[in-house]
Amino acid sequence: MSNMLNPDAIFSNNEMSLSDIEIYGFDYDYTLVFYSKHLHTLIFNAARDLLINEHRYPAEIRKYDYDPNFAIRGLHYDVHRALLMKIDAFHYIQLGTVYRGLSVVPDEEVIAMYDGSHVPLEQMSDFYGKSSHGNTMKQFMDIFSLPEMTLLSCVNEYFLKNNIDYEPVHLYKDVKDSIRDVHIKGIMYRAIEADIEKYICYAEQTRAVLAKLADHGKKMFLITNSPSSFVDKGMKFIVGKDWRDLFDVVIVQADKPNFFNDKRRPFRKVNERGVLLWDKIHKLQKGQIYKQGNLYEFLKLTGWRGSKVLYFGDHIYSDLADLTLKHGWRTGAIIPELRSEIKIMNTEKYIQTMTWLQTLTGLLEHMQVHRDPDSQMILEEWKKERKEMREINRNFFNAQFGSLFRTDENPTYFLRRLSRFADIYMASLSCLLNYEPDYTFYPRRTPLQHELPGWSDQLCTGTFRIPFLQETVQIK
Repeated sequence: MSNMLNPDAIFSNNEMSLSDIEIYGFDYDYTLVFYSKHLHTLIFNAARDLLINEHRYPAEIRKYDYDPNFAIRGLHYDVHRALLMKIDAFHYIQLGTVYRGLSVVPDEEVIAMYDGSHVPLEQMSDFYGKSSHGNTMKQFMDIFSLPEMTLLSCVNEYFLKNNIDYEPVHLYKDVKDSIRDVHIKGIMYRAIEADIEKYICYAEQTRAVLAKLADHGKKMFLITNSPSSFVDKGMKFIVGKDWRDLFDVVIVQADKPNFFNDKRRPFRKVNERGVLLWDKIHKLQKGQIYKQGNLYEFLKLTGWRGSKVLYFGDHIYSDLADLTLKHGWRTGAIIPELRSEIKIMNTEKYIQTMTWLQTLTGLLEHMQVHRDPDSQMILEEWKKERKEMREINRNFFNAQFGSLFRTDENPTYFLRRLSRFADIYMASLSCLLNYEPDYTFYPRRTPLQHELPGWSDQLCTGTFRIPFLQETVQIK
C-alpha cells in the first residue's frame, strides 16, 4: 500500500516544461466548469422527449430513466448491429462488454458475428475520430455522450423487448439528432442558466488556477463551442464578475474541431447584449468576446504559435488532436474519471485482486510446458479462476464495461488516442495548483516487453516482484 497513486497528480505522455509555456488556452465545458450529476439526467430526458414528440417514437420509452452507472466514455457503437461495446488499442472487442440494449451479448454470439473479436480498420472511425461512408463503428469520446449511449441502449431495449421490427441506422440517427437538438435548440443552456447552482459544481480552485497563471505573467485565452451568455453566466458563478479580466482572448461558438481547420470563417464581435457586429476584426482585444473565426486567423492576429502554447480540453479529438498534430501546440487533457479510478486502484481490495491476477498469469505462463493430465487439469482451473478474477477487476470500475483506460490486459482504444494527442493529462485543472510554473513533466520510462524479464524467468528463480507492491512474494 506504500506506492499509492496521487489522484491529484498530473501524468505525462511527453516531456514538457511549464517554463516554456507562455500562453494557456482552455475549453469551457468540463475544463473550466464541471457539471453536477443532474445535467446528464436533463440531457437524457430532453432527448427522450424529442424522440417521442418530434420523431414519433412510442411514448412508452418515457418509462426509462437515466442510469449514470451504465456507460463509460470511449465505447464504440456498431450502428448496423445496434451493439455498444468496448474495444482495445488493437481493435479487439473485450468480450463480456458487448451490449444489445441493456443486456450483455454472449461471447459465442459476438465471435460468430465478427468472425472472432477483431474489428477491421475500415470499419473503425478515422484517425481523428470522424466516420466516413464505410465506417460502422461510432466512438463516443465526449462526456456529454454518456446520456446518448444510455438513451440508445434504452430505446433498443424497448424495441427488442416488445418484438418491434426497426432499422438500427434510423434509430442511431434519430437519437444523435435529438441529443444534438438539446444543445442546438438551447434546451440545455436555458435549463442551466435558470438554475445554475443545481447544474454547475462551484469550484473556487478554477479561479485560483487562473489567478496563479496571471500572477506569473501568463497570457490566457478561451475557445469554446458554447454560446456567449451561457459562458458569461457560468464564469461569473465559478470565477467572478471580473472573469474577463483574466483572459486576453475569449472566443465562443467556435465550432470546434472545424475551428482548427476551416480557414474561411472570419471572427465577429459580440456586444454586451449578445448582438453580432459587422466590424472587420484587425485585432483580438482583451475584454471583448468574439464568435466563430478560425485558428489560422487567430494565429495571424495573436502570433501565439508553437510549443509556447498549452491548450486544455476534455475532448481528445475535437479539442486536442489537430492542435498537437498540425499546429505544434502542447496539449493537456482533462479526464474527470481519472480521479475516481485512481482512488479505486489505491484500495486494498483492488491491489490484492490485481496481485493475484498477475500471479495467476505468471503461473499459467510458467506451467503450460507441463503436458501431463494432472498439470493440464490444474491449468484449466487456473484459466477459469483468471477469467473470474478479470470480471471482478472490471466490476471495481463499472459493472458493464470496466475501466476507461484498460481492457483485460491491453490499453483501451480511448487510452491509445489519449496517449497520442495529449502531452499531459489530469483529473481537473486544480491539479496545476500542485506544481510550480517552471515544473518539468517527465514521462515515466515504461519498460518495453523485450526489456522485461519473462514471468517464467522470474518464477524459475523462485521470486518475482508484484507491480505496485514493494515486498517480494515467494512462490512455492
